[in-house]
Amino acid sequence: MAKLVLAGKANCPYYARAELLADYLQANLPDFRVHKITQHPDKWEQWLHDICEVNGWEHRGSPIIWRELLDRGGKGLLLGGVNDFLEYAQHYYGITSMMSSEEMLDIAEENLQARIEIEKEEEEIKSLIKPLQIWITSASASICYQLIPLLANGEVFGMTTEISIHLLDTDQFKDILCGIVMEAEDMAFPLLHSISVHTEIDEAFIQADIIIVLDDVLLNHEVQSLENYIREVSEICQVYAPLIEKNAKSGVRVISSGKTFVNLKAMMIMTYGKSIKPENVIAVATSWESAAKAMLARKLNMNAAGVKDVIVWGNISGCNYIDLSHAKLYGYDCAIWGPANFPRPLLNMIYDSEWIHSEFLSAQSSLSSRVCHCVGMLPAHAVATVLRYWYHGSPPGEIVSVGILTKGQFCVPEGIVFSMPVRFQNGNWEVMTELEINETTQEVLGCLAHELIQEKLIALKEIKEMHPYGADKITSKKYLCQGICFEQHSFKSKAFRTVS
Repeated sequence: MAKLVLAGKANCPYYARAELLADYLQANLPDFRVHKITQHPDKWEQWLHDICEVNGWEHRGSPIIWRELLDRGGKGLLLGGVNDFLEYAQHYYGITSMMSSEEMLDIAEENLQARIEIEKEEEEIKSLIKPLQIWITSASASICYQLIPLLANGEVFGMTTEISIHLLDTDQFKDILCGIVMEAEDMAFPLLHSISVHTEIDEAFIQADIIIVLDDVLLNHEVQSLENYIREVSEICQVYAPLIEKNAKSGVRVISSGKTFVNLKAMMIMTYGKSIKPENVIAVATSWESAAKAMLARKLNMNAAGVKDVIVWGNISGCNYIDLSHAKLYGYDCAIWGPANFPRPLLNMIYDSEWIHSEFLSAQSSLSSRVCHCVGMLPAHAVATVLRYWYHGSPPGEIVSVGILTKGQFCVPEGIVFSMPVRFQNGNWEVMTELEINETTQEVLGCLAHELIQEKLIALKEIKEMHPYGADKITSKKYLCQGICFEQHSFKSKAFRTVS
């Protein structure tokens, strides 16, 4: 009996050709057996190196084919690559492959998708054995109370992924945390493997897969200056970042949320945690995005779920800009009819342009006030939505606003956390740099960057106080624009706490 082992990269067209020929031989020859091994392209080189090292072979490229000599204890006899296999089949069986290049590529693409699905299923099975470890800081906040059911009901991570939630706060809030734990256990979520209370900072973030940072500061300018609050945020991040590096998993994902200094918290965690991957740290802007959509929906007398692609630029919990230039409406009842997935440009549907330039812009400060005074339902939903998108992908074509570490996209200065449009797919996010922005928006982005640069410099103690836009020489000309001014929002929220 002839038993061949056929191994290759999942997206390799030559593997596809050899695979189809092997399948034909197995179906038509009673004593021919084939065992197929596909590897993800990212893992192929290491797998090939290991198998060749074990068997003493020399082979490069995909596929690799060997014959298992069953009558000699299963020792493998290397045949080689696809050409060697074609010669083998022609010589022994008088059969060869006539597959076209187009067919090879099609099958290779199918193989890759099948491999991705198999790996996804394997990860889901593993997740049942090892629950996802989620840590929440300042867990006595109302946001956390609203967030736990959203995380535990299966909608965020999937109905096959168990989670363990760790609530971190100071000892003075221990009773509140214990009450939250009891309620969560009483609800008996099938996917909630465990929920625990932590008040010792040294045990923070152990084996964390996800960290949700909810710490806030109380902004009251009569008590102390804005600069002192920025330094407080920097100090708590200086405590958190080394602990994340030390205790959390290497691929930990960090989400900055809350009501104040959302961008700055993400920025300083990356600054003080050099080994934390920048692509794994984001700031949530979805609360502001959702509130803006709701305001527009009320003006248009429609469901807010039909308002899409509103962009939040800049400092999420500070000076930001709500961009409607790409916004679309779905399911809007107007003179133009179309299918449910037929979009209409929002700005074309609001005939009262004066409302956009006056009421809507002036309402942004009250918008921020509403977001910051909410009891927790909106920001909790925002965190859960972003996590779901991060793990399962955002709706195709839909814009999501997220604060990320800039790399010069849209001419925004590098090295600050700036909210901009992204898409989520395959467990990662990608900035939608293909979007076109006009000169006015580009100038606004320069103004918004100024505030974030100032916050960063104060947090790093490179300057002592905030400088009005255009009144200092810290930023270069590329940061500057003319005639745009935004008000610094004031927030009142629960006091920021250093866990000790």
